[in-house]
Amino acid sequence: MAVARTRSVALVGVAGRTVEVEADVGNGLAGIHLIGLPDTALSEARDRVRSAMVNSNYPWPDARIIVSLFPASLPKRGSQFDLAIAMAILGAAGVVPAERIAEPFFLGELGLDGRIRAVRGVLPSVLGAAKHGDVTVVVPSANCAEAVLVPDVKVIPVADLRQLVEWLRKGDAPPEPEIEIEEYADPPKTTCAPGVDLADVVGQPVARRALEVCAAGGHNLWMLGPPGTGKTMLAERLPTLLPDLELDHALEVTAIHSVAGVLPPNAPMMSHPPFVSPHHTATAAAIIGGGSTIVRPGAVSLAHRGVLFMDEAPEFPRHVLDGLRQPLESGRVTVSRSAGSVTFPARFMLVLAANPCPCSQAEDQGETCRCSPTIRRRYLGRLSGPLLDRIDMKVTVARSSRRELLADRQFVETSKTVAERVLVARERAAKRLAGTQWRSNAEIPSSVLHADYRPSDAAMQPMTACLDAGTLTARGLDRVVRVAWTLADLAGKDLPGQDETNAALSFWLGVR
Repeated sequence: MAVARTRSVALVGVAGRTVEVEADVGNGLAGIHLIGLPDTALSEARDRVRSAMVNSNYPWPDARIIVSLFPASLPKRGSQFDLAIAMAILGAAGVVPAERIAEPFFLGELGLDGRIRAVRGVLPSVLGAAKHGDVTVVVPSANCAEAVLVPDVKVIPVADLRQLVEWLRKGDAPPEPEIEIEEYADPPKTTCAPGVDLADVVGQPVARRALEVCAAGGHNLWMLGPPGTGKTMLAERLPTLLPDLELDHALEVTAIHSVAGVLPPNAPMMSHPPFVSPHHTATAAAIIGGGSTIVRPGAVSLAHRGVLFMDEAPEFPRHVLDGLRQPLESGRVTVSRSAGSVTFPARFMLVLAANPCPCSQAEDQGETCRCSPTIRRRYLGRLSGPLLDRIDMKVTVARSSRRELLADRQFVETSKTVAERVLVARERAAKRLAGTQWRSNAEIPSSVLHADYRPSDAAMQPMTACLDAGTLTARGLDRVVRVAWTLADLAGKDLPGQDETNAALSFWLGVR
């Protein structure tokens, strides 16, 4: 009897868990048995591994083979265990030295001809392996650019099973990655759509100002107005105002997109905040996350550290919109299924756009609205009060006349100009929040906000008056104070004054 051990990684959400793969080749009825809660894709690994070994001219043991995946209580899903299973069997059969496969981590799906195919979630898997210190990870060549992003990990890219086995048997120097880590130390900046610029939007100075404030503080925004006023154009240009992601945030975002299988092949590191715009027919699972067997991140997680834009927001099902309330508060979403619960990060900027009514006719331009007051209330009522209470800024945009469009052209600024002010404001906030886990004003929790960052009593007077009148909630008070701090950062002030709190309160109540 011979036993060999090696290691792989199982993904639980976006967290990697180490899995020890053991193979026992001994006497008994010939066959291979997988134990350790494998799913259907993993159970099919028996046929893939056998064909890959035979077609690579390595003998298949004519004996009883038992492959154990430890810990047995952790569900194992996907085909990324193929390579580790093959290595454990080859080690137990004496084809490769068992001591050489004990320490490395093996990730990859095997083709029937022995090729090693790319798999999802390589970045979070390598991050999970890196927790063990100085480790070696064997990955498919197609996933090399993604794996080398993790520092202090030795990455070995392999194209086929024969190349890997011969390296293990001969003890030669391992294959070097064709892509160097330095190439991604300063990755190229990407945006949601090439060629878009804030200067394209004319006639909406208040909305452009609101967009700048949102970008500077990470706040949520709701825009209400008839079609053709520039709501979608404004939302699509918000990412052009945001600074590049810091390294730890970039790795978080890249890991989520890697698990979802939507990581661009030409951009292994997502350096710029993502922009996600789901259609209004999207289901709750597509927005929040879910799946029957393998839980996948939804739009709220794909927009992590970026922007989630929901155009025609009242057209979304109400239960989908209300599902946003919890991640807006906590910055994460937990998806529970019969197999267990998975938590995904979901700290995003929410931008909602809505028409005033189903017919979308603007009464201020002489057009006759065909919707009754009841229809209007029912239409906008799909955006519940608790959801709107979590929106920091609300702006009503109207159609501009020809004279207004011509007059506003001289005040239009490019995205580059506004982004410079946003970056300065973010740096001021980061300096003020140095030593904490928060990077922007929108992330400061309520208890710390009122204990350490409360404006003066004179500046708080407009908000306390609204609290007494019942037009402002306690949650709304927190939102107003955070926006006031952002306005102070944009103005270069050390503390928000009454001008900033008045402006922030107007944005929360709704600016026309």
